[in-house]
Amino acid sequence: MAFALPEISRAGFADTLRGLSPEPLHERAIDALYAHYRELALWNRRMSLIGPGTANEILARHYGESLAALPLLPADARLGLDLGSGAGFPGIVLAAARPGLEMTLVEARERKWAFLSAAARKAALPCRCLDVRVQVPLPAGLPESIDVITSRALRLDPDVWSALASRLDANGRVLLWVGEHDPELPAELTACGSLPLAGSEKRRVLALRRASPGP
Repeated sequence: MAFALPEISRAGFADTLRGLSPEPLHERAIDALYAHYRELALWNRRMSLIGPGTANEILARHYGESLAALPLLPADARLGLDLGSGAGFPGIVLAAARPGLEMTLVEARERKWAFLSAAARKAALPCRCLDVRVQVPLPAGLPESIDVITSRALRLDPDVWSALASRLDANGRVLLWVGEHDPELPAELTACGSLPLAGSEKRRVLALRRASPGP
């Protein structure tokens, strides 16, 4: 079901996001994310991208939880891949917060892919949007070398993660939004950090890296 999102001023949006972000946000990031929110509000009247709630709940749950991953994101990350981007969380948010990060947003549902394409243009962000399903063999268009892979909602089989790990830079990271238990992962990936999400006892951002080769 489609919902009308709350009206919120640019000033109110900026104040809320700055309070949620673990790192300072520059004005260009705020402008980009506010443009994304306005486009999201427009499209959400016709299709359900996110559910109803107050402005503060929506900003905290979606923008805030995306920004929460910033301390785990390598400072020198340049090429990112966001899987199951949906409404643009976390891919568009992280691309705005880190100006040097070029994100490829992957969304298999055509209408959501169309929204992502429109939102990235409105926000003037360096995001490529792919309408593909992530499976083995990996679809065409994914970066050959990746600094960071993110996924907030998509669940993938270990063999898919194994194929993705082969493209992860040696110092790269995979960031997953998970619950209390770690997902099933291949031997090529190992946990290297975790941050709790505000307002939840179990939900967190889990960081993974490529496992060191055995002897």
